[in-house]
Amino acid sequence: MSEHNPFPGENNTGHFWDEDLRELTNDPPTWWRMGFHASWILVIGYTIWYPSWPLVSSHFEGVSGWTAIGEYKADLKEVEGVRAPFEEKIASMSAADILKDQQLNEYVQRSAKVLFGDKCAACHGSGGAGNPGFPVLADDDWLYGGTIDKIVETITNGRMGMMPAHAGTLSDQELRDVAKYVTGLNSGTEYAPGKAIFTGKGACFACHGMDAKGMHALGSANLTDGIWRFAPGGEESAYHTIKFGVNVPGNAESRNAVMPKFGGNLSESDIKKLAVYVYNLGGGQ
Repeated sequence: MSEHNPFPGENNTGHFWDEDLRELTNDPPTWWRMGFHASWILVIGYTIWYPSWPLVSSHFEGVSGWTAIGEYKADLKEVEGVRAPFEEKIASMSAADILKDQQLNEYVQRSAKVLFGDKCAACHGSGGAGNPGFPVLADDDWLYGGTIDKIVETITNGRMGMMPAHAGTLSDQELRDVAKYVTGLNSGTEYAPGKAIFTGKGACFACHGMDAKGMHALGSANLTDGIWRFAPGGEESAYHTIKFGVNVPGNAESRNAVMPKFGGNLSESDIKKLAVYVYNLGGGQ
C-alpha cells in the first residue's frame, strides 16, 4: 500500500481508507506536549507535598505534614470558637431563660437540629411530625404538659405510659361501647351506653377526667381532641387499647409507650437545647 502513496511527503504511515482517509505521523502540538510534561511534574510534586506512597509499615507522610484529620480538627476548633460564647451562656441559664433570649433561642434552634435528628427523630420523626406509634411534638397536645420545664423533665427522666387492661373487667360488648363513646367525643357525638361505662363500671374518668380531657399529672390522653396516641386511631384502635391497656407486664397485646431517659446520657446543656428546640416546634405551652 505504501508503494502507491498518493500523498508523498505528507508524513503519513501509508495506511489509507476510502481513498483519502489516512494515518499521519505528525508530532503533537507544542501546547499538548507542555501540558503532558506539566501533568507528570505536578503528580510528582503532589506526592512529595501530601501523604501518598505506601511504605512497608506505614506511608510517606508528605513534607507539608497535612492530614485530613488535622484539617478536620482545625475546622472543628474554629467552629467551637464561634460557638463557645453561646454554649457558656446556655450552661449557666435555665431553658426558660434561653427562650426569652432571642439570640440564644435562634442559636439553639439551629444547633439543636442535628442533636434532635440523632437522638429524637427515630421515634418522633423529622421536625417532630411523629412516626407511627409515637407522639407528635409539633402540635399542642401534651400528655404530661408542654411547658418548657415539663419538657426538660420529660427529656431528663423519660416517661412510661400506664393504662390497665380492661379485658378482665368488661365484657366485649362493654369494651366496644366505651370505644364507640370515646371516638365520638371529638365530633360531639355522645353514645350513652359507652358513657355509662366510662363514668361507672370502667372507671375511665379516674384517669381521663369526667370531661375526658386527660390529666397531665398522670399522662392520660385527652380523648376529646381527635388526636390519637396509637396509630391508626379510630374505634378499632381504641377498642384494642382499652382491652389490652398500655405497658401491661406480661401482655404481648398491650400497647408499648416508653420514652427513655436522657439524663446521664446527655449533658444538661444538650437537654436544655433539646427542650427549647422541641418547644419551638410549635406545640410548647
